[in-house]
Amino acid sequence: MLPYGRQSVDEQDIHAVVAALQSEWLTTGPKVSEFEAAFAKEVGAKYAVAVSSGTAALHAAAFAAGIGPDDEAITTPMTFAATANCVRYQGGTVVFADVRKDTLNLDPAKVEALVTRKTKAIITVDYTGQPSDLDEFSAVASRHSLTVIEDACHALGATYRGRRVGALADLTTFSLHPVKHITTGEGGMVTTNNPELASRLRRFRTHGITTEFREREQEGSWFYEMTELGFNYRLTDLQSALGLSQLSKLSGWIVRRRQIAARYTAAFAAMPEIETPTVLPDREPAWHLYVILLNLDRLRAGRAEVFKALRAENIGVNVHYIPVPWHPYYQSLGYKKGEWPVAESAYERMISLPIFPSMTDDDVEDVIEAVTKVVNYFRK
Repeated sequence: MLPYGRQSVDEQDIHAVVAALQSEWLTTGPKVSEFEAAFAKEVGAKYAVAVSSGTAALHAAAFAAGIGPDDEAITTPMTFAATANCVRYQGGTVVFADVRKDTLNLDPAKVEALVTRKTKAIITVDYTGQPSDLDEFSAVASRHSLTVIEDACHALGATYRGRRVGALADLTTFSLHPVKHITTGEGGMVTTNNPELASRLRRFRTHGITTEFREREQEGSWFYEMTELGFNYRLTDLQSALGLSQLSKLSGWIVRRRQIAARYTAAFAAMPEIETPTVLPDREPAWHLYVILLNLDRLRAGRAEVFKALRAENIGVNVHYIPVPWHPYYQSLGYKKGEWPVAESAYERMISLPIFPSMTDDDVEDVIEAVTKVVNYFRK
């Protein structure tokens, strides 16, 4: 079975982790700040704050943005649940806006129409790795005094209008899960150009305490103060060592992801049963996912049958995502199906194909052959 995503770990990565294991610090040590500095440089941001997961990154960003029980935050239904959940963790209300039909990214016009006096933030998602309409969201935020949080968990290495994702929103979050562009096993990062936001992020990941253990050790001090309610969301030195090693290979891996995406697009361009992803001319996706949409009116089967047939061909396809407000938890809060027609219609037709840097050319051709075989079988 060829999975939809997979980490790449080599001897350099293993050596880096072993060296960290043999060092004085397994956690709260120098590798964390070294990784943060390298990551910030990679994306062009002034500050990067490492945390224990992509979800922790989103939670920290929601905290830093000041989202609270009386606030609303607007986000997309076409994402993993964590994007919305971070608002709920802070006691806020999630408002879902529909997406653009072409990119399936959050639609700025639909977002602005939902802004109220309670709105505190916009949380946009770079779906599949294609950057959102960041300039437009910044303009909306400026008009209404909002914070823009960019969920770029799909988009490390992407560019938007010639600028790298990571320093374009007030707060940008990344995931370092094994299926993402680089991995620390589990992990996340928040980047920002705002020093006060960076300070709030650092306190939040360490219980709300103003200093970290290594700082106190260097100063020969035992004293610390907890000034606000935070969490234990720290990333370890072991994970940071792996992240540093992985980061050195990011550019090559992005090139490979783009090669695979281009091959898929070329192979399926002449198949009217499939819609390939739309890429806007002013941005370069990082291709965390490659999502096709089935034109079901041209097929004798629904998405479920096509999905099962591809799995039977040992192609580990997946679906990204079930719209967040469709999940039972959000249904229990009163969200109703049918309010986001673009996202909901796309969900019924989408399938994610395997895409990761260690795929061989033969792997890519196997996917193309399987999709072609299944589509031909179900063609009307």
